[in-house]
Amino acid sequence: MTYWGKLKSSFRVLLCSAFILFPFTNMVQADTLGDIKSSGKMLVAIDPTFAPFEYTDDSGKIIGYDPELLEAVAADWGVEIEYLVMAFSGVIPGLIAGSFDFTATALNIKADRAKKINFTIPIAASVNAVIAMKDNDKVTSSKIEDLAGLTCAVKQTTQPEQMMQENNVQLKSAGAAEVKLLSYETVDQTIAALATGRADCVVDDKSVLALAMAQRQDVPMTIVGEIGGKALIGWGTNKDDTSLSDALSETLKKLKRNGVMGKLQTKYFGYVMDDLPEKDFIPGG
Repeated sequence: MTYWGKLKSSFRVLLCSAFILFPFTNMVQADTLGDIKSSGKMLVAIDPTFAPFEYTDDSGKIIGYDPELLEAVAADWGVEIEYLVMAFSGVIPGLIAGSFDFTATALNIKADRAKKINFTIPIAASVNAVIAMKDNDKVTSSKIEDLAGLTCAVKQTTQPEQMMQENNVQLKSAGAAEVKLLSYETVDQTIAALATGRADCVVDDKSVLALAMAQRQDVPMTIVGEIGGKALIGWGTNKDDTSLSDALSETLKKLKRNGVMGKLQTKYFGYVMDDLPEKDFIPGG
């Protein structure tokens, strides 16, 4: 095990509690992949509040599409998984700080993020949607001009929030009222804001919202429509961990070829995403 491998094993708790205040950006692990193989364990950051990608069951076990896919990777490598649960807003700063090995939380693959971290090949694709209460006649469509002046709940630091912020810039330049954004840490909190009338609508991944609606039959919600284009989703590693991101991508390709990824996509999304690219997938790259 390398020096960094021993250091991470001894001071993981210290690192993950201090990385926001003391970002050790110059102390990047040189051989995280080697550390994982030699220690027999991978330390993976996850925000389990994003069903069906990652969430917890009634016993508190982390389940979902990403955890099951990660279990297949771990089995292929012959190592165990140790989760580091954190809010989504801490995931990318943690990657940059080197506070864990990598993240298997669903990350929209974006050009600005790709300047800070490495992405694996896409493991899913998504499209955002707008949901509202069935009796809310103010939300007539998912077009941004029809949402102008309304209040929308989003999950903080996510692609949907950033998309809505960009839409607000366009609305302002056109002289229209902006969408008031309420940012929360979890999807459950955005749904609660909708149910209690604090928000007129919620914007998030369509599959995530569909599952939230199915789980909250007590809240009469409806999908108003899609907003924005399709977004690719991948896992992330530290920018200097090229060997780790390459190894993860090669194993994910293997799981695509042998049908494991497709079976999990069918289980959690209802269909196989057979058009996911394996190269040139960074927007603007």
